[in-house]
Amino acid sequence: MRSIAHIELQYAHRFYNFKGEAQYLHGHTGHLTIEVEDSINKGINMVFPCNEIQKTAWEVLQNFDHALILREDDPLLPAILDVYEIQGIKNGAPTNKMMGPAFKTELATAHPQCRLVVTKETMTVEGMIKIVYELLKDKLNIVKLTFTSGVNAASCDFKPEGTIDRCPLCGIALKNGVCPKCGYRKP
Repeated sequence: MRSIAHIELQYAHRFYNFKGEAQYLHGHTGHLTIEVEDSINKGINMVFPCNEIQKTAWEVLQNFDHALILREDDPLLPAILDVYEIQGIKNGAPTNKMMGPAFKTELATAHPQCRLVVTKETMTVEGMIKIVYELLKDKLNIVKLTFTSGVNAASCDFKPEGTIDRCPLCGIALKNGVCPKCGYRKP
């Protein structure tokens, strides 16, 4: 069975070297759907609480919200960083409260202090699915991701790699045998 959660992201990007309107800097509202599969947890009669899927995903995905996403070879990148330096916001600002933990994967690097994500490939809906899966595959038993942005959409199915040890009282993933939400300890 599956539990399904949705996350909305506001971001700006462009398709560097693309021949079309998307080569210009522009913004989107992106909608991510995460489908998680596992057995029904008998104590609470659900696979995984949807609000916990959202919390787990949001922890890292908030770096994409109200962020600028640029490819690593985009000549706008150094110009943006120069402007942020002049403004005094390159290393953060008191109003920047939406920071998730910085991350660096093969596909993307988050610089939360300046609301910037640098990608290896152009950030298309397909690219976002690859990045999201890489960031969350060890935290959630993902079987499907769908990302829509404007009129563009992509979806990808994944084979679950096992089960995640979950709390029988609230359904969320145990960390070292302990539930971070309710304190349950696995016997």
